Amino acid sequence: MAMSVLRTFTRNMATAAKINNVVVVGGGLMGSGIAQVAAATGHNVTLVEMNDALVEKAIGGIRKSLERVAKKQYKDDAAKGQQFVDGTLAKIGGATKPEVAVEGADLVVEAIVERMDVKHALFGKLDEAAPAHTIFASNTSSLSIAEIGSVTKRQDRFGGLHFFNPVPVMKLLEIIRTDRTSDETFQALQAFGQRLGKACITCKDTPGFVVNRLLVPYMAEAIRLLERGDASPRDIDTAMKLGAGYPMGPIELVDYVGLDTTNNILQGWHEKFPNDPLFVPIQSLQKLVSEGKLGVKSGEGFYSYKK
Repeated sequence: MAMSVLRTFTRNMATAAKINNVVVVGGGLMGSGIAQVAAATGHNVTLVEMNDALVEKAIGGIRKSLERVAKKQYKDDAAKGQQFVDGTLAKIGGATKPEVAVEGADLVVEAIVERMDVKHALFGKLDEAAPAHTIFASNTSSLSIAEIGSVTKRQDRFGGLHFFNPVPVMKLLEIIRTDRTSDETFQALQAFGQRLGKACITCKDTPGFVVNRLLVPYMAEAIRLLERGDASPRDIDTAMKLGAGYPMGPIELVDYVGLDTTNNILQGWHEKFPNDPLFVPIQSLQKLVSEGKLGVKSGEGFYSYKK
């Protein structure tokens, strides 16, 4: 009995050990964060962007983020901190052709725009170019993993790795397995998440997985409460912070997440599940988005952030 358990464990670790070369497609906030934590935990990382300027911008952002981490972790030893920054950056390379970048990949994590057609075009191209053993994963927060992977011939080696922003700080990783994801792939993704130091949870391929499936309708209900004139934004936020112990109120959270992002998720889910009242788009939210009031990132959303 002990031997068979040991064999299974060894086999799982052997599977897990295969993920050394990681390709991250998309150098935005999420992609850069994923590349950073993967490199900091000893993986060889290739970060793919549209052009050299964007690659440089992403790697510059990672450098700044690593310097912040080093300041905190090695505050008494500047030399050690510099070693950590340089050592991590040495594990990250840039590329502009995804199909060339994936030729030696064990894992590809996609972190591009939340549009099914764009993701399909990318994965269709990568499926032809990547070795047979390469696992594909999407960092989507709202689209179906099975649908994203449907254009590939490796649906057994396809899963979801949903990280949270900012990736170096947020401990959670949602690992999504579809009906087609093999046990071997799932175990490799779990071992990868654990090696990154993340707290990993598993969820089926259901809209929004766990966090967003609960969070987006919650934020939407808060906006509807506001729309009806039942309470002010400040009172709604104070209520949830002091009455439910949340670190941030729902209206503040929408501003932080981005009104456009929240609106797009609701819109997408409403199209797929038109009869679910929780997913009905919200007029006041759409109006603010059309006025360019997108939250913290644009300087104004439900609240103003202009200095």
